[in-house]
Amino acid sequence: MKQISMNIKSVKQLPKNFDFQTVGMITRLSTRTDRNGNMFWDIGIGDQSGDLEGKAWGNSSWYNTQGGDKFMIDPENCGFKLEGMTVGIVGHIGDFRDQLQYNFNEIYILDQNKYPPKNYTKRSPLSQEFLEQTFKNLIAEISNEEIKNFLNAVFFKHNLWEKYSTWPAAVLLHHAYSGGLLEHSVSVAIGAKDLAKHYDDFKNPVNMDILVAGALLHDIGKIEAYNPSPAPSVNVAGNVIEHIFLGYGMFMKFAQLENLSENIKLAIAHIIISHHGRKEFGSPVLPGTPEAFIVSAVDDVDFKMSFWKNQIENLSPQNDVTEFQSLIERRLWRGTSAQ
Repeated sequence: MKQISMNIKSVKQLPKNFDFQTVGMITRLSTRTDRNGNMFWDIGIGDQSGDLEGKAWGNSSWYNTQGGDKFMIDPENCGFKLEGMTVGIVGHIGDFRDQLQYNFNEIYILDQNKYPPKNYTKRSPLSQEFLEQTFKNLIAEISNEEIKNFLNAVFFKHNLWEKYSTWPAAVLLHHAYSGGLLEHSVSVAIGAKDLAKHYDDFKNPVNMDILVAGALLHDIGKIEAYNPSPAPSVNVAGNVIEHIFLGYGMFMKFAQLENLSENIKLAIAHIIISHHGRKEFGSPVLPGTPEAFIVSAVDDVDFKMSFWKNQIENLSPQNDVTEFQSLIERRLWRGTSAQ
């Protein structure tokens, strides 16, 4: 592959029947079989401009060019893990069920030093400086000194900040990129504060300090549940214990180290273990306080907003409605927000 013509965002602007060339990092790779029993590959690739889902059929060609030479490989028996590697793609845009379909006809494993995967890792669209300053402002505005000191200890004294500020918030569904955890947590905290102010105006008081602490801490378990690089993935602990329980354990350890008072400890712990809102979604208990109601609700909205954005960005320009999304039990519409 001698020339790369466009980034992924540009590829997704092309209409049906166009050929394309691009470079991206493999974020997902799985084998499937068609109706005739023939194997093909579902492939997700990404760069800093976006993500692209494609198919590599049985007649697609796979090449390894890492050593300077080009030779064909069998992706099933190549001797190394393809996910997380940078590849060049030569493809063609077809269609299936009135949706554009990206067929990857040639896949080139590129020199990983010349094309380092980290250069094709998606990052938060918001600047790191903005997110970090907003995070620090949220803590500075807390009036309860015990809670303020506890949060500063957790993130800065106990060295959680380096991971918290760079970790993804998910693998595929929402904020699945470097800095996604910080972006999502800050967004939930700000949204929760705004909603709490509304209910406070309507004489339904909310403990703002507990609310902000719970919002900033609700997903800390993802630090132990995910591997962030080169592409976000769920590790063994994330699969068999899950981030809510991991986060609860982390929080309780910090609470003991910092001698956090019992009432504050229970109030924040309750937000962490209930923030998914329903037991079938992984929460061992349901939200039972105003602070937990609000964090759970805003967390759900923030997930859906990010999920909608991802799906609409991956929607071809010719379509206004996505295929049925079983995860959230609906189709998504481009509407007027994306125009």
